[in-house]
Amino acid sequence: MGYLLVVTLIQAFSFSLIGEYLAGHVDSYFAVLVRVVLAGLVFIPLTRWRQVEPRFMRAMLLIGALQFGVTYVCLYLSFRVLTVPEVLLFTILTPLHVTLIEDALNRRFNPWALIAALVAVLGAAVIRLDRINPDFFMGFLLLQLANFTYAAGQVLYKHLVARHPSDLPHYRRFGYFYLGALAVVLPAFLAFGKADFWPEAPLQWSVLVFLGLVSTALGMYWWNKGACLVSGGTLAVMNNLHVPLGLLVNLLIWNQHEDLGRLALGALVILGAVWISRRGALRTS
Repeated sequence: MGYLLVVTLIQAFSFSLIGEYLAGHVDSYFAVLVRVVLAGLVFIPLTRWRQVEPRFMRAMLLIGALQFGVTYVCLYLSFRVLTVPEVLLFTILTPLHVTLIEDALNRRFNPWALIAALVAVLGAAVIRLDRINPDFFMGFLLLQLANFTYAAGQVLYKHLVARHPSDLPHYRRFGYFYLGALAVVLPAFLAFGKADFWPEAPLQWSVLVFLGLVSTALGMYWWNKGACLVSGGTLAVMNNLHVPLGLLVNLLIWNQHEDLGRLALGALVILGAVWISRRGALRTS
């Protein structure tokens, strides 16, 4: 639990740092690439290559590609059309995606999850009722893809470690995660990155270094390690704890003019979607 709590605090600040200092100022693909490279420089020298099963390596490459590569490319792109509070609120649906993934792995259909998804879309519409446009829904869909791949990475990592126990500490087998992320992020940057949107101010570089070394290197490692030490229910709760903390940080420091009434109403509807998903999971278990 301690690992998850520390990472939650890191995430609470990371979302605002991205939204306030990088989004719209620094190329999204470049920002994600820098984070992966910095994190890889921390873990790859610590990685064991000969004492790890090839099947475990391949699985870790896939997990890294999903949980960081696809997730953070989509996350950064969503900041182009969404505010920080909106991004935070829409990430609250990660447990819903965990439920969908587990249902798919167990080959069962859960209609409650679909109902919850529809309610969540309604909550998103409430927040932007006066400014709904195709870009807004594209941002919402990008975040749901990010939620799905982030949830998939957590679920797969927890199962993978259980199936492949080892005397090696976690950090000796975690470098493959960042290689998998790089396999997604580097081609995306080469194909879509814009060289005229690289960081210029020292503050932007400082934010990138913090996100790379703290949020990505330590954060992703501690989160996945912590996920292996708690139950599925606790993991679902911890996936959402960064939302109120992140909102508190953002609204108090950076975004004091947000429409709090509409934000609160939409948040209640989205929380209702999470509640429906949890109730449905209890009924089908």
